[in-house]
Amino acid sequence: MFPLTSESTEPYIGMEFDSAEDAREFYEMYGRRVGFTIRNNRTRRSLKDNSIIGREYVCSKEGFRAGKCTNRGSRVLLPRPATREGCNAMLRIAAKDGGKWVIYGFVKEHNHELNPSKIPPRRSHRIAFSEDVKDLKIRELSTELHHEKKKSAAYQEQLCMVLKFIEEHTQRMSLKVQVVTNNMQELESEERESSYPD
Repeated sequence: MFPLTSESTEPYIGMEFDSAEDAREFYEMYGRRVGFTIRNNRTRRSLKDNSIIGREYVCSKEGFRAGKCTNRGSRVLLPRPATREGCNAMLRIAAKDGGKWVIYGFVKEHNHELNPSKIPPRRSHRIAFSEDVKDLKIRELSTELHHEKKKSAAYQEQLCMVLKFIEEHTQRMSLKVQVVTNNMQELESEERESSYPD
């Protein structure tokens, strides 16, 4: 769980969480208390195994919505109210060794009014973290595949050794059979020669 002490009512650099979900939950609750909502912005992945190693959460008013054409033929659509105002407030977290997540970036200031009473009801954010579950499953399957490949390589090596042994054994047996055949032919030849009177 995320820290809930009186000192942790506001995010700070170095604050630790047990998971990225705990950090998001903390920032979301902080935002609701102060008067803004958040959304996922960026995800950083490891170059080594493609796992998620960093996340950035921003104020819902971060950035600007792209202006789209409101005239469509004879129909004129009313422009939607602006929901993004270029707010820079954000929280960045990164995975640490040992499974912990730590805040390494935090911008507190907003460029718009903050009003807790205008925050809409909370919705589930489990969907946002289904990606983490998928990543975990992919890592587990990749590890399992790696182990299976190693086992397969070991079996293949053992099979090659057995086939080589069989081949060498077959060659030795062939030589023995050839020696026995030659000896038999020599004996038969000697018997034939001895059966004829001089």
